[in-house]
Amino acid sequence: MVIVKNNDDGQNNGQKKRGRPPAFDRETVLSAARDVFWQHGYDGSSIADLTASMGITPQSLYAAFRSKAELYREALAQYRRMPRPEPGNPFQAEIDTVTAFERFLNNSAAIFTAPDHPKGCMISTAVLNCAAENEDIAEYVSSLRAQTLDIFAARIERGIKEGDIRKDANARSLARFMGAIVQGMSVQARDGATASELGEMTSHAIHELRRYTA
Repeated sequence: MVIVKNNDDGQNNGQKKRGRPPAFDRETVLSAARDVFWQHGYDGSSIADLTASMGITPQSLYAAFRSKAELYREALAQYRRMPRPEPGNPFQAEIDTVTAFERFLNNSAAIFTAPDHPKGCMISTAVLNCAAENEDIAEYVSSLRAQTLDIFAARIERGIKEGDIRKDANARSLARFMGAIVQGMSVQARDGATASELGEMTSHAIHELRRYTA
């Protein structure tokens, strides 16, 4: 549980000032909420679960984040900012396409199996099924997955232009293939696959991608 920092300095005869919410480090409590959502999903994470993990009251949660949905969006954004074992964005680096995907998948294998947070990917398999009232959240997470596919496709198209991927390669189809690999790795990690076992999956995927090198 996250320890809440109280800004009350003990003055005014030890009485707390009313109307002032408790102070806390936003990134710290957001990290706690992120792990609850990551482990249990959106529907499976109650306000009671979230506030217990964050160390704040429901009133403070709503005051700071407005709603469970907005808290989830911020938690997803923080997840995307998490440091990777190999820093930097491999899709923006001056390396060939196959190496870029190899680095991305190896990073994914390490993150999905790390012992200091829930297993798998918070986005790849998030909110696949949900209650009707949460469809907006499901659509939002789906849009994040679509953005990832766009990034994959753009990197393959760049490889075609730069000459390391064959001109007859179908960038969108290959992007979906790589996206399926990432989603499969996430599920396998949740089911107990090790980093080494996910690394073997990565090797198979990279071997397939190499078939399209120029």
